[in-house]
Amino acid sequence: TAVALLVVGLGSVFGDITDGAMEHLKREHSLMKPYQGVGSQWDFWGSTLVTSSYVRLTPDERSKQGSIWNTVPCYLKDWEMHVQFKVHGSGKKNLHGDGLAIWYTRDRLHPGPVFSNKAQFHGLAVFVDTYSNDETSDRSFPYISAMVNNGSVSYDHGKDGRSSELGGCSAEIRNRDYDTYLAVRYSKGRLTVMVDVDDKNEWKECIDIGGVRLPTGYYFGASAATGDLSDNHDIISMKLYQLMVEHSPEEENLDWTKIEPSVSLLKSPKDNIDDPTGNFRGTPLTGWKVFLLLLCSLLGIVVCAVVGAVVFQKRQERNKRFY
Repeated sequence: TAVALLVVGLGSVFGDITDGAMEHLKREHSLMKPYQGVGSQWDFWGSTLVTSSYVRLTPDERSKQGSIWNTVPCYLKDWEMHVQFKVHGSGKKNLHGDGLAIWYTRDRLHPGPVFSNKAQFHGLAVFVDTYSNDETSDRSFPYISAMVNNGSVSYDHGKDGRSSELGGCSAEIRNRDYDTYLAVRYSKGRLTVMVDVDDKNEWKECIDIGGVRLPTGYYFGASAATGDLSDNHDIISMKLYQLMVEHSPEEENLDWTKIEPSVSLLKSPKDNIDDPTGNFRGTPLTGWKVFLLLLCSLLGIVVCAVVGAVVFQKRQERNKRFY
């Protein structure tokens, strides 16, 4: 399936280069002050305003859309994107919107209804959604989620993308006195999203899921939108790092540009509607889960055998009394 659900709780996480080792920085895919690459390595569209301190995707005004896109396709098999951003405005609690998105997609500069990008995209999106459109939702917003799409599914704004998300977490990112950070790592088929929003210089895991297939040759971008409610959506930097990972000869010889974006899970995306938090059967069967299943099965057999033996013995005693 192109999209699937797996929600994972928050927890501290440490990775290969989340300290931002500069020797792995890929400048052709990075956006940094003083934004000299804008106009050559980066294109911007809509309400986007480039200053010396930040790239403002939307101002705190109604009905604005803006985006910025890397012009250089990324051919790294394993990478990690760090995004430094700020979402702030005059709107009080629940009176602000709509949010921003970080993209790794086949197409670039295609305006649409999903945080100013098209809904049926090919690739990966990480959404920082600041307004709940679903009145029945029990989630706390702002909410960060991820979605992988092969162009066959539309992001459902009315349900905040709930039926097509890979997972997510709540994160208080609005009107902070300090900058907030988001890290997206893709390595050996595993997608990990981390946040640093408490000014502690510490990553916390938001999403961690295996079985993800993304091709090379796609483009990085960021976009944001406002509607009846608004916010300033600012990108301070986007830094892409190469992860140094060994692949098998078969993987090395594979044409990664031909890979179809997908996620391999046991659970169908439509199950999200009835089971928004995910469950045991919705996650891949890792070694310990297989062990638990076998253990439970063995205990079940033992219990049945004991019960059967007791019942058989009782019947034998009763039959003896009849004789």
